[in-house]
Amino acid sequence: MDNHPPKLLDRVRTLMRQRHYALRTEKAYLGWVKRFILFHHKRHPQELGVPEIEAFLTDLAVTGQVTASTQNQAFSALLFLYREVLQQELTGNVRTIQELLGHEHLETTMIYTHVLNRGGLAVRSPLDN
Repeated sequence: MDNHPPKLLDRVRTLMRQRHYALRTEKAYLGWVKRFILFHHKRHPQELGVPEIEAFLTDLAVTGQVTASTQNQAFSALLFLYREVLQQELTGNVRTIQELLGHEHLETTMIYTHVLNRGGLAVRSPLDN
């Protein structure tokens, strides 16, 4: 019998399904988590924090030239990873992330992250039916 704990991506997938996230959201979040890990040379996210998230989001904007909404989706995936899967709050300079996401006021970032905490029950996809 295999007594190994589930791998990180399997934990992300399981939690997303338990919370009824849309399949497309699950795939997108898993993709962002993978890219984040690879960007940091396969270091485990528990070893990383706000500075590494900032570096990743900055690289997406500068090198990848992604749109703000794409950056927001990547950030949402990482927030889910840290808060829900790893159960750790991100500590550090959230204002830098706020600026990267183009939010003029910190309140906007805080509301945005609060809505994300509601999980997949907050918004249902038409594809969920």
